[in-house]
Amino acid sequence: MPISFFLVLSALLFSIGVYGVLARANAVLILLSIELMLNAVNINLVAFSAVMGSAVGQVFALFVIAIAAAEVGIGLAIVILIFRNRQTVDVEDMSLLKW
Repeated sequence: MPISFFLVLSALLFSIGVYGVLARANAVLILLSIELMLNAVNINLVAFSAVMGSAVGQVFALFVIAIAAAEVGIGLAIVILIFRNRQTVDVEDMSLLKW
């Protein structure tokens, strides 16, 4: 299977993720869109690793998965704390750090 199929799939997933980050107002959906973008990067890493014949891309993909898991844990904890204080997860209403 040519690598172009994987690159097109990855570009499509990344574009959907960027749209989700820019168009959504819900913090949980923004976190989900960031995860979608990270998975698109993982597809690129594994595809190029398969073409080059080395396992370096697969190792980097494992690191990206670990970082994504930590990001989800911390991000959801912050969203839950903000929801407890403000009773909303709407990004437009989150002005906790403004002066």
